[in-house]
Amino acid sequence: MQKSLRFAAATAAAAVAGAALYGAGAATAGQSTANSTHEPYNIGVLVKDIDTYYGTTADANGVYQASPTSPYAKDLAAIDRAAKKYIDQAARKALHKGKKPAVVFDIDDTLLLSLDYEKRYNYTYNSATWAAYVDRADRPEVFGSPGLVRYAAKRGVTVFYNSGLSEAQRSAAVANLKKVGADVNLDAGHMFLKNAANPPSYLSGCATPGTWTCTTVQYKAGTRRHIERDLGYDIVANFGDQYSDLDGGYADRTYKLPNPTYFVG
Repeated sequence: MQKSLRFAAATAAAAVAGAALYGAGAATAGQSTANSTHEPYNIGVLVKDIDTYYGTTADANGVYQASPTSPYAKDLAAIDRAAKKYIDQAARKALHKGKKPAVVFDIDDTLLLSLDYEKRYNYTYNSATWAAYVDRADRPEVFGSPGLVRYAAKRGVTVFYNSGLSEAQRSAAVANLKKVGADVNLDAGHMFLKNAANPPSYLSGCATPGTWTCTTVQYKAGTRRHIERDLGYDIVANFGDQYSDLDGGYADRTYKLPNPTYFVG
């Protein structure tokens, strides 16, 4: 996740709500009454809906967890079933044609769930608290996703990771992925992280050493382009919880995992 572009749902809703209330009660020059407005979704109700969707509960250690019987878990299970069926077919087809099939996974809220961070900090973001949270390397899995990683590998499909986590967070990401069972291709050649200090040459159009201007789509699509054109793989499926994880091409099929807590443009 490219954290600098991360928008907390509650914060965004608050800003919109404030603007709407101001517009409804203030008249400007040449305007005796305000234009009609549509009241935004209530933040308190939205948070309750999010908790219901995840089946959010605090465990014995006070860590917020999603329920394996929640609507969220059911949506993920449906995606997993469809993805496994497709990967099996796509892998056999690609291998028969002599191609090298690959799948690409985002990490944050695609493989590792950050619900506890969202709840604990009331759907707001701070770079220091986020870094400390990631460095703990104890996030739970996004239901089913580590199993999907292993499934693809067993079908002869090469697994890559394409994440907005920073290069400094590599060791924590690797440790956490191992902990949840996504222990496949966790080397630097298969796990691509944001390296602003020394970006790869294939991102030279938007990143040079010490200067990073890549949008999330430019970074992630550029990395997928590198996997296909430079490394010679055919990306049969790309998985992410944000549309910016998926936009930009270089994947035969995309799978959008649910995430109602934040938006990365």
